Amino acid sequence: MPSNPPSVTPPIAIDGDPEWIGAHPRIQRVPNRDLTLFIQKSFLSSDECTALIDRIDANRRPSTIADPNGDGYFRTSETCDLDVADPFVAEIDAKLCAFAGIDPAYGEPIQGQRYDVGQEFKAHTDFFDPRGVDFAKYCSVAGNRTWTLMVYLNQPAAGGATRFTKIGKTVQPETGKLLAWNNRLSTGQPNEASLHHGMKVRTGVKHVITKWYREKPWE
Repeated sequence: MPSNPPSVTPPIAIDGDPEWIGAHPRIQRVPNRDLTLFIQKSFLSSDECTALIDRIDANRRPSTIADPNGDGYFRTSETCDLDVADPFVAEIDAKLCAFAGIDPAYGEPIQGQRYDVGQEFKAHTDFFDPRGVDFAKYCSVAGNRTWTLMVYLNQPAAGGATRFTKIGKTVQPETGKLLAWNNRLSTGQPNEASLHHGMKVRTGVKHVITKWYREKPWE
């Protein structure tokens, strides 16, 4: 079963508050003026991670990208849309929302990703390019993405790090470790400093879950 969520009642906000997130116990804020990036180890327990891995492996499909760029090897992972009606998934979702302090109505359903040996997601942003051909398709209702929460569910034997290329920060996978970062600046513009690369797995398999938040309620 999921471990207990934070004991402090979070604010019900429409956007992430770095001061709220940064006040959590055992949290690290990466020192950088361009990207708000937090790291918390052991956010999920090993049992929670195993249960999520089982669900991802049972329902995975090839990953896709918005605005195809002609590179058939740009994103080679597999994706799973976790079932929002699953009580276990719902508890994990609530735990992520409590951590972020964002109204759950603004969150997309949790996705899982699986990376086998040699698979990667080349340098990309989680926000949708306002100039992209698919922008209206993905953002006309709920707006663009504001925050990303990602949790490593296991640690492959080699490879699979997340490299934030604009700020020169590389984070190594570790079971249960959470990353949280802002995809939008205080001006409302997309944060180009959030560019990141899901690097190739060299040995083993990597699993993660990702939770994205939007500018408007998700429908």
